[in-house]
Order: sequence, then C-alpha cells, then structure tokens
Amino acid sequence: MLNKVYFKNILVIRNDRFGEFLLNIPALRALKETYPDSRLTLAVDPSVKDLAECVECCDEVVLWDKQFKKTLRKRRFDACLVLNPAKEAHWAAFFAGIPVRVGYDRKWGILLTHKMQDNKYLGLRHEVEYNLELVGLIGAETSDRSISLAKLPAGVNLEYAGAVAIHPYTSDLVKQWPVEKFQVLAKRLAEESGVKVLIVGKDKERAGEFDDLGNGIINLINTTTLVELAQILKQSQLLISCDSGPMHLSAVVGTPVVALFRNDLPGKTARRWGPWGDGHMVIEKNSLLDITVNEILNKIKGILK
Repeated sequence: MLNKVYFKNILVIRNDRFGEFLLNIPALRALKETYPDSRLTLAVDPSVKDLAECVECCDEVVLWDKQFKKTLRKRRFDACLVLNPAKEAHWAAFFAGIPVRVGYDRKWGILLTHKMQDNKYLGLRHEVEYNLELVGLIGAETSDRSISLAKLPAGVNLEYAGAVAIHPYTSDLVKQWPVEKFQVLAKRLAEESGVKVLIVGKDKERAGEFDDLGNGIINLINTTTLVELAQILKQSQLLISCDSGPMHLSAVVGTPVVALFRNDLPGKTARRWGPWGDGHMVIEKNSLLDITVNEILNKIKGILK
C-alpha cells in the first residue's frame, strides 16, 4: 500500500459491461476523496460512456480504444488502476511508462507494481467491497460506500411514474428465470394490482415476447439508452429482475429491487452480486425454477403503492 503519495493524474480502466461498472462507483469516490487534487480519468467501453459521465467524482470519461491507448504516454499518468483484469490494459500501462500500475495478479499481472490475488470467483464478499480493497492498495478509502449517479440529467415522463418495471433477461443463462414466468408475472401484476408494468432492457432477438400481453403492460425493450433507462427506473416504484445490469442501475437511482438469484454457484450468488444498498429484496434458491410467480406477488403486495 502507498501512503502520503501525491498523484497528479490518475487513470482508471473499467471497460466491461455497465452493471459491473456501476459497482465501482464507491472505489472511484475513494480515489477522489483520498487524492482530491488529482485529475481522475475513467476509461470505459463505448456503450457505457454516457452513463459513466453521470458519475460525479470523475473529471474525464474517455473511450478505451486504439486511439486513446496511443496517447497514454503523452497523457503522463502517475497511476493506472485496472479494475477488471485484462492483458491489453496491463501491457498498455506498462509500455506507457506509468509509474504506479495497480490491478489483480492475473493476465500478465507481472507487469503491475501493486497487485492482489483475484479470489472474487469464491464470492465471499460483495463486488463493491472487492473494488474498494483493490484501490486500497494505493491508500484510497472512503466512508461513503453508496452508489449513485449524481449527474444524471432529469427526465420526467408522467406516463411511467409509479410503474413497476420488469427486466426479464440476463447475459448469463445460468442466472435466467424462465421468460414464460416473467410473462405471467407481468400479466398478473397488471390485472390484480392495477399498476402499470414496464418491460425494460435490451434483447435484439426476443423483444417481441412481451408484445400484446394486455392492458397496462408497456414493452420498452430496445427503446431506451442507458441514461433514459436510469431515468425511467428512478420514476418507477419497483424493479423485478434477475442478476443484471438494470438491477444494479435501479439500485443506483434509489429504486427498490426484487432480485431473483440462485445460491448454488459460488461467485454468482447475491452475496457477491446482489443489489447494493438498503431497501432491496432478494429471493434466492438452489434452482431458479423453484421461485414461483405467487411467491413474488406475495412478497411485493405489501409494498406496492
């Protein structure tokens, strides 16, 4: 660990999906609070850039692409933190001559100056805590471990206010509750509770599965940007989802989540990937097939407005 070292120019690389990215917000805050006079540059995947620009503690958000990597040496970064292990990022930071290079000891971790073992696959702690531990290698710390998007632009659509949002898909099929059950859940929510139901997310091939389900159900799949999705979730009273990016996004904007998890796969449970913060509800079983529509409806009927 480094203590009492001044960094003028810090680069943080997190270039994977937006859900994983959001869980780094406390770590970014720790860097900015510990080194308030430093310029903090965040390099992300193009799909995440607009959302990343809503994070208050970053001074600059750039795309992690060939053009930026060519300029690394000229940018004169004092420190580079690679938050998701990647050979390419380790090599780029090394050949750019960045003096302090922080990350996990895998995928050419030998190129790093400060590193730790990557035991996250064991799922012993939450991803937020792992990220804070990593930036702690250079002394970064914060007492505020919340996740938020302080610079999220205001977006109001009264048509969606107070709705219940459902995100029916996940990028990891082993975490997928059957879509057919999501369809039944949406219809029963609209019919029995009288709430407006929004189907949100992205899936190029399956979006039509939620067309024509009945009155009160609005299919928004593939129709929003990430920032627009954040605005919609902020206006909703609840999100029901498997482990997914929208689940984390809902937690970030302060909307309660009912999250469906399986607990039989180390590293994929709610202990590591569950919605971060207070007010959320996790339904977790050995098999997602054991989670029923009735169980979810009984869990949420007392909190629906």
